Amino acid sequence: MTQFLNKLKQDILNKIKDANNLKTIDEIYRAYLGRKGELTKVLRSIKDMPEKERIKTGKLANQVKKEIEEVINAKKSKLQTISSQLPDKEQIDVTIPGLKVPRGHLHPITLVQREVEEIFQSMGFSILDGPEVETAHYHFDALNIPKDHPARDVWDTFWLKDFDLLLRAQTSPMQVRYMEKNNPPLRIIVPGRCFRRDATDSTHDFQFHQFEGLMVGEDISTANFKAIVEEFFKRFFSSSDIQTRLRPSYFPFVEPGFEVDVKRKGNDWLEIMGAGMVHPNVFKAVGYNLKDWQGFAFGAGIERLAMIKYQIDDIRLFFNSDLRFLKQF
Repeated sequence: MTQFLNKLKQDILNKIKDANNLKTIDEIYRAYLGRKGELTKVLRSIKDMPEKERIKTGKLANQVKKEIEEVINAKKSKLQTISSQLPDKEQIDVTIPGLKVPRGHLHPITLVQREVEEIFQSMGFSILDGPEVETAHYHFDALNIPKDHPARDVWDTFWLKDFDLLLRAQTSPMQVRYMEKNNPPLRIIVPGRCFRRDATDSTHDFQFHQFEGLMVGEDISTANFKAIVEEFFKRFFSSSDIQTRLRPSYFPFVEPGFEVDVKRKGNDWLEIMGAGMVHPNVFKAVGYNLKDWQGFAFGAGIERLAMIKYQIDDIRLFFNSDLRFLKQF
């Protein structure tokens, strides 16, 4: 037993010497001097030894225990002194709460799109989504856009294959897709990403977001559109002092067509969206009876609304992932 105790003592001393942190020292203490520690087991077994051996072994075991405790305490003190001398940034205070992981937030385009959706939903409109890759039929033919229209030119449209598939330049094709499968009366808006071969500058980009609106019924008129769009702008800009005006314009899928201008208090008139009464040829393309139904359609850029609302002067800021810009919203 004497040989065993001396070897155990040397093993413990070697481990204490090699320990370089307080956690390791605590583990050594528990392994040998804890309730189930190896040296503790030896001390508990002494009572069962013959008297002569019990006296000799007990004396040696207690000496080993005392020496080990002194070495452990000295090592602890040394490690604590070293820790206190480290620079603050290298010290660890385990009582300090952990650092919170920074949470992200919604992009300004998403914020504006959700606000647009909420306002129109409150007025009875359904929110639809549509494919970003469209066919020429839905994107042009069914929307009364003729074969020789400039929008079909390769310089204006991102064609994908054989002049049949393209990246949509507007969300208007969902008008046709929805009316093909649904009967009036109906109210829908279709927000989503669009693509055009525009030069990139402060107000244009090759990708942008738009929402298209459509309302069809028996007696729908321009007056209904004006009332709805005025209510939308009052809620969107959080102001009751909003004026709107309609100026004649041309869009192939509406007749008559008009630009929608908005004037807020203290500001000049500003063109914001295009609109008009749905063209009879569009109703024919989806199989609606022209004698029974009429309606209006409108579309606006989500970035444009965001730029006006938040006073942003460059559309490219939405897409360059600059956190200094995005954290403002």
